[in-house]
Formats: sequence, C-alpha cells, structure tokens
Amino acid sequence: MKQQRSFPAFKVSKRCENRLKGGHPWVYDNEIEVSPDGVENGSIADVLSPKGSYLGSGLVSLNSKIRVRILSDNANETFGESFFRRRIRYALDHRKTVMGDDISACRLVHGESDGLPGLTVDRYNDILSVQVLSYGMEQRKDMLYRLLTEELAADGVDLRGIMERNDVAIRELEGLGTGKGWYRADFLPTPPESPVTEICENGIIYKVDVENGQKTGFFLDQKYNRLAAAKLAKGKKVLDCFTHTGSFALNAAFGGAAHVTAVDVSQFAVDTARANAERNGLSDKMDFICADVFDLLPKLTEEKAGYDFVILDPPAFTKSRKTVNSAERGYKEINYRAMKMLPRGGYLATCSCSHFMTNEFFVKMLMSAAQDAGVRLKLVEARQQAPDHPILMNVPETDYLKFYLFQVV
Repeated sequence: MKQQRSFPAFKVSKRCENRLKGGHPWVYDNEIEVSPDGVENGSIADVLSPKGSYLGSGLVSLNSKIRVRILSDNANETFGESFFRRRIRYALDHRKTVMGDDISACRLVHGESDGLPGLTVDRYNDILSVQVLSYGMEQRKDMLYRLLTEELAADGVDLRGIMERNDVAIRELEGLGTGKGWYRADFLPTPPESPVTEICENGIIYKVDVENGQKTGFFLDQKYNRLAAAKLAKGKKVLDCFTHTGSFALNAAFGGAAHVTAVDVSQFAVDTARANAERNGLSDKMDFICADVFDLLPKLTEEKAGYDFVILDPPAFTKSRKTVNSAERGYKEINYRAMKMLPRGGYLATCSCSHFMTNEFFVKMLMSAAQDAGVRLKLVEARQQAPDHPILMNVPETDYLKFYLFQVV
C-alpha cells in the first residue's frame, strides 16, 4: 500500500482473496472475516487479504449478499468526481472503438464490465434509459447522471431526457425502492411528453418505449446476431419465435427473406412488431401470429408448414441456479420441435440470454435435442452479445448471451 488509507477496511477469506486477484469484483458477506465498526451503507471501503495486504476498494452494500463491489485496486485512488468521470469517458470511448460510428442506439455503461458496478446506461438517440442496481451507485446517481450529460455533450450529444428504469426486484435486495420515470435536474431540459422514441439499427427503424418496454426499452445486445441471421435468411421462408418487437423477423425480411412469420404470445408485442414492419415497408413479406410457441411448433410440424429457417430467441427461462434444470427442459422442447420441423438443409438460430444457463450446459442441451430429433447440427457460427455489452474475463455474470446458427443435416 503506497499511502495511509482513510477508508474503513474489510478483511476477507483466502478464497475471496484469490477470486479478487483473478479479476472478479465481488466480495460476498460470508467471505468477510473482519468487519470495520460503523461502516456506512453505500460508502467506500478497502478490502484486505487475511494477512492485511491491500486488494482493492469498493462500494459497500449492507443489505446485500454482495457486501462490497470493487471499483479499483489502485491504492492511490480517492474516488472523487474525477474518478467517475474517467470511468464514464473510458466507457464512451470504448463504444466508439468497438461499435464505430453506430452508437446512437447503444449500451454506454455495462456495470461491472465498465468498472461501474450496478450501473446500466442505454442510449436511444438523445434519451438515456438507466438502471441503478446497487446502493452505492444510487447514492451517487445525481453526480453520475450529470457526468454522463456533460461527457455526451462533449461528444456533440445533447440529451432530451434520462429515464430511470428502476422497476426491477433486484433493487429490493439492496434495500432500495422500485419505480420508473423521468429523472429531473437543472442540468437537463424538461423531459419529453412521451417516452416513445425512434431508433435505427441495422438500417431498420423501431419505435422504442423507454418507460414501458422490456428491460430499458429494447434488446440492444442482439444487434449483430440479428445481422448474422439476416445473412442466412435471403430467399428463405422464416419463422421467428418469441419475436417481441419483431427485431429478428424484420432483419430477416430486410435481408431478403422470401417470407417471414413472426410469433409471440403477447398481443401487444405482435401489434408492435406489425407496426414496425409497416414503418419499414416490409408488411408485404411478413405475417404475424399471436400464439404460445410451445403449442404452435408441434402444430406447424403436423401441418408441414414448409419453413426452412427457424429463429428461437426466447426470454430467459431461468434467472437463478435453482431453476436451471426446469429451464433446460423448456429450451430443449422448443429446439427439439424446431429441429423436427425443419427439412434437411434447413437452418436454425437459437440462443439463451441467461448466464445461469452456461454455454456448456446449453450446448449439451442442443446435442440432446438433436439426438432425439434424429438430426445432426452443422455449426455455421457461434456468437455472443454485441461488444457494447462487454464481457469481463473471469466474471461469468457478464458472459450471458449464447447465440448459435446451425444447418440441420
């Protein structure tokens, strides 16, 4: 340690020491061997090894099993405003590098992967949609929002508003309330009257409701996976299951598919997808079905519907380790049905967005489904989330999206 520390310090177990040295930024409550007296919720604290060596400093969450989220292992850091400004600037500059000029609809801050644990920031043109998921970030959100506004302005982006999407149960584990709505501050203009805005992704225009849409308004992480699927769709009859706002279906149609059927159990989602198709002039090669995919796939197989490309983009069937096995059955069922329906030489796009469904487990499920369906899978491409959702190595929680393109042979 290079200087006298002014922060309270937690002493942790050897197991925790090894994990922190490996790059994982979380300290769990059951790994703490010595706690400081009077430490305040949301404050900065040091983390020390069993022998007292400095491991890092982070935000304290007294109500969470994740007791400390490491911000930095620089013993000279004081964690003032300049620290958070640098982190935001690093995050913005990284997006410019990995996404190029196409960052008008983009994840700007991806929590732990950007050294800002518990903070998610998505940009939809001149609106930010933000989730704050840790107590320490909640305490600092006024500063963080101002810094985001200033740094984006330096890049020529003048924000019209910041929508807080804190309507997630995980905040309750931090002792925080839930809710959503426009954030108001002197450094921002009066919020827009409507939470609906438009974005353009892969040449396709979408309406995005930043207040009522899924997650922060749109699933930005599949951006390049949609392009990969679109390349295979040319001239094919495509079935897009769990279409939501129609993003995979629209990319397939835009990519030259002969016809695309988009399916979702939600009538609102189907209506939104249909409106997006009309907005992009693609209605003539698309149709829409409101149905449960689990019920529809066997029916389409019996009817010999003739699809030669099936896209499966389901919601996360599991959000905890306890439900992985039941989720595996759901994933296997839809993949098995898709494989049975497709002709030899047909194509399958399939994915999982849960980090609890590990890649190894997901691939094992696919192989089992293929065996039961009596087919083999020829890998076209294996992909992950878009690079604006960076994966921090040795932090499996940041590596969540599995996306595979196969030919069924």
